[in-house]
Amino acid sequence: MGKAVRKAIFPVGGLGTRFLPATKAMPKEMLPVVDKPLIQYAVEEARAAGIEQFIFVTGRGKTAIEDHFDYSADLHHALISRDKHDLWKLLEPTMMPAGQVAYTRQPEPLGLGHAVWCARDLIRDEPFAVLLADDLILSAEPCLKQMVELHGKVGGNMVAVMDVPREHTSRYGIVDPNPGAASERRLVEVKGLVEKPHPAKAPSTLAVIGRYILQPEVFFNLDRQERGAGGEIQLTDALADLIGLMPFHGVRFEGRRFDCGDKVGFLEANIAFALERADMGSQVREILKSYCG
Repeated sequence: MGKAVRKAIFPVGGLGTRFLPATKAMPKEMLPVVDKPLIQYAVEEARAAGIEQFIFVTGRGKTAIEDHFDYSADLHHALISRDKHDLWKLLEPTMMPAGQVAYTRQPEPLGLGHAVWCARDLIRDEPFAVLLADDLILSAEPCLKQMVELHGKVGGNMVAVMDVPREHTSRYGIVDPNPGAASERRLVEVKGLVEKPHPAKAPSTLAVIGRYILQPEVFFNLDRQERGAGGEIQLTDALADLIGLMPFHGVRFEGRRFDCGDKVGFLEANIAFALERADMGSQVREILKSYCG
């Protein structure tokens, strides 16, 4: 249905203040989960979903991200000359084909909606994905791939959703669902969106997390630069204004999401991903047993 989703935006302009002092000189998106930075997980997820063009919305101090996804001739020479071909092969996913990556600046941290708006001229009139590296998802099938497959059936705007405790609704964009309206088991028809509502006023406990497939019409609403919750330009508000004008669904994705913008969530992600690794899972399990008794 409609155009294929070929482009993805990665908003990476945030300051990462919750991880200071680690993020004083290193982008938070470069924090490693086991042995890969958060942003690499997001890029690999996008590739698996068929994304062909990768757009990074950056800010000051983010050049390490650009370097990470660049070709390093010196490193290549050093590894190959030492016959460490296996290590060089590990780096292949970090090298972006020429012409498939673009960087644009978000001059001020004015919210997610503003970050997405900064990439408008690189998206133009195509549907596009947005991936937030802070939301790391462990799943058999990558989350965005699940969404792209469902989007091919229903079109419109689409967000990944999950149930959260009611007392946490003030941390998320919350969906007002239309019960029983969706045609697919994992789909929820969205009839309303509220950004960070008080628990007593939340229309549900179904929260939007950092995966989106959006239509370019959202830029018309973002062009207004209207401030919402926290004085920021909220993507949730711009999407809410499109409800009723085109299909809008939430996807109950299969997988486990880790909030890596939170220190405990980041630590949990490291443990969970390490346990899944054939080369270290059993060792990590034994270490955990020694601490937990």
